[in-house]
Amino acid sequence: MQSLSASPRPRDVVVLGSTGSIGTQALDVVRAHPDLFRVVGLTAGGSQRALFEEQVAEFSPAVHGLGEDASTEAAAYSCDVVLNGITGAVGLRPTMAALEAGNVLALANKESLIIGGDVVTRVAGEGQIVPVDSEHSALAQCLRGGSAAEVRRLVLTASGGPFRGRSVAELHDVTPAQALAHPTWDMGRTVTTNSATLVNKGLEVIEAHLLFGIPFDRIEVVVHPTSVVHSMVEFTDGSTLAQASPPTMLIPIALGMAWPDRVPDTAPPVDWTTAQTWEFFPLDDEAFPAVRLARAAGSAGGTAPAVYNAANEVGVDAFHEGRIRFTDIVPTVERVLTAHVVPSKVRLDVDDVLAADTWAREEARRLLGLAQPAEEPS
Repeated sequence: MQSLSASPRPRDVVVLGSTGSIGTQALDVVRAHPDLFRVVGLTAGGSQRALFEEQVAEFSPAVHGLGEDASTEAAAYSCDVVLNGITGAVGLRPTMAALEAGNVLALANKESLIIGGDVVTRVAGEGQIVPVDSEHSALAQCLRGGSAAEVRRLVLTASGGPFRGRSVAELHDVTPAQALAHPTWDMGRTVTTNSATLVNKGLEVIEAHLLFGIPFDRIEVVVHPTSVVHSMVEFTDGSTLAQASPPTMLIPIALGMAWPDRVPDTAPPVDWTTAQTWEFFPLDDEAFPAVRLARAAGSAGGTAPAVYNAANEVGVDAFHEGRIRFTDIVPTVERVLTAHVVPSKVRLDVDDVLAADTWAREEARRLLGLAQPAEEPS
């Protein structure tokens, strides 16, 4: 990716999932810096059609459309960077399309990397994937401070969600409204619920392993309630570099589109003139076993991470529909993982991953006594 300062023109950006939380903030960055970015592609899932039409009218992108096929096609459009802000496994084919086309991929759709695993990483060129998750963006920034051989471990921070400090018994009657009341972040329904269960942090552990090639036993999670320190890298000499900023996605989104350059005045910095305290706590694996379960899935590899993610998405939807309790989500994921047999096939492909995704969703619905979703008319 050419340096912003050296480029004679704005970077051409394709935004996938333009009506979601990541997509709308990315467009805010573009509006604030029209000299740096130009939108050439927009796609969305279709749940906010009116907003999407407004975005298309405003930016007049060369390619645009609704649905997975539209996103896959747009991801392959010749541009400087594709921002994948889609939520869920549906982002896998667009991620693959962007990489196969040789586009730089600013990746907020962590699920596509996590479930794709080796299928994604073997297609990606060196530096082709730029992380947009705040934690992984923080790690990427901190890793500039030393060589790969000097890294001892990665430390991912977790806010702990709205239920930090509660026991399993105290989580039994949690309501969807309570699960969505995140103390520091404003995110979509699935990601916010995943933050409450800490499934999101489990997914991020797998993502960190795939992005940076660090073994799972050298990736730690600590609870940091204020979400000011987004993650840290500990080096072999005993020093630790941390990336800090107020809890906003604007910085990692802008950095993802501009990498390796920074975009001036993206968001207000930490106010160092005011007194403040940063606290860190160990993760409670008993009340929140999702991270431990994710480590096991990630270590198993193959299609296990896809099963972890798919079963969780079914559980999250069932919880918000009032069909199961909050404390049923992660145990359901564990039951589905236990029933899953990782294929013996050495070299998996996208179809293998998506077949495992489909199986896991069906198995989760069966275990929960839920009806299978009706097929869409052809």
